[in-house]
Amino acid sequence: MYSYTDFDLYKLSIKLVLEVYKATEDFPRQEQFGLSSQMRRSAVSIPSNIAEGSGRHTTKEFIQYLYMSNGSLSELETHVEISRQLGFIRDTANLVDHIKRIRPMILQLIKTLSNKLDKVDHKWVKTTN
Repeated sequence: MYSYTDFDLYKLSIKLVLEVYKATEDFPRQEQFGLSSQMRRSAVSIPSNIAEGSGRHTTKEFIQYLYMSNGSLSELETHVEISRQLGFIRDTANLVDHIKRIRPMILQLIKTLSNKLDKVDHKWVKTTN
């Protein structure tokens, strides 16, 4: 059996967290509890929700946590753009690349798990002849 730590999605999202921490190191001091903190929290939320969801009892719960990861990814994407426009981060290409790689991975896993749920649900449906 696989652990969530074996999935490329999880590994890449951890790398994104590390990149966000590096990118926010030089933010102005007054942003320590503002945008910098928000970016770090939303980034950390992505792999954390993947981990928590995989440990839940049902596939449906896992899917809900994957949607939360995707929401955190969107939040981070917004923070990155705001930081770029404020001049706190000059080169956002690496962060944006990670985000663009992670989003389809989350959505594909949601689709795969949803299809699994559909098959299980239909398996138990009794047809009348």
